[in-house]
Amino acid sequence: MSKIDSLQPDPTVIGEVAEPPFVRLPDPATLFKIRAERFLALAPQHPLAPYLQFLSGLSSCQHALQEALPAIELPSDAERQRAHTHAMPPLGAARQDGDPAFAATLQRLLELASDLEMPAAAHAALAAVCAADAAAIAEMARAVLAHEIPVEQVASHVFVAAALQVHYARLAAGLDAKQLVPVGDGVCPACGGAPVASLVVGWPGAHGARFCVCSGCATQWNYVRIKCTLCSSNEGISYKEVEGGDGTLWGETCASCHGYVKILHQHKNPGLDPVADDVASLALDLLLRETGYRRGSVNPLLLGY
Repeated sequence: MSKIDSLQPDPTVIGEVAEPPFVRLPDPATLFKIRAERFLALAPQHPLAPYLQFLSGLSSCQHALQEALPAIELPSDAERQRAHTHAMPPLGAARQDGDPAFAATLQRLLELASDLEMPAAAHAALAAVCAADAAAIAEMARAVLAHEIPVEQVASHVFVAAALQVHYARLAAGLDAKQLVPVGDGVCPACGGAPVASLVVGWPGAHGARFCVCSGCATQWNYVRIKCTLCSSNEGISYKEVEGGDGTLWGETCASCHGYVKILHQHKNPGLDPVADDVASLALDLLLRETGYRRGSVNPLLLGY
């Protein structure tokens, strides 16, 4: 197995940064289509090729199912103003509980996913979700959002997590980015979710800026470079990658909390996707774990690993 390269400082020049926006909201109409294409592009000759191909199909289902979904119900103006005033994420974890839009999202996802090629164990997990009643579904959604998934039920929760991603991306897309404010280190200002990774972007007006990407709703929020996204320390930050890497995906490690979150240099490769490339770089997770670092980010599609 490849070893971790020597520690090195982040060399990216950030002098081009103009005033990047604090938040960039997701576009559900393109988010999952782009992700499906990235999973497919990463699959050839990859050790996880069958799983990446499955996730490409699942992402395609996430994209396709949106055509027939009912309208979502956003928080009221009063709720959003209260969240803004008290520096809280306006999309609480209970936004899917009893919501017919989420129920329709999950139902449609299960229907589309039934046509995907998958192992027998995944088929069994899919059948289990299809047979679950509303109370069981609500408990599975709560477990996904709280990152408290029973080990023996991981496979079935992947389908619920995929539906939640669509639902929360639709909710986040309906917010006013100007009303969102920082709510804490490593916390999405829209829904309160944890980051899946961070991106160094190449957008006009924000070239070289770093944005954390929410694992749930896909909202991106601006975060200071060379600073731990988990504990906010700016001391003992170092960058590691698998030997032979192309310099576009590193693990940003923190000596203070011994955690890490991956950082993707999208300004060097615009095709990088925070969710897909996180899954495909599982080897980096294994190497960092061997050196005593804990993973501080969340990726619902890595539940089986």
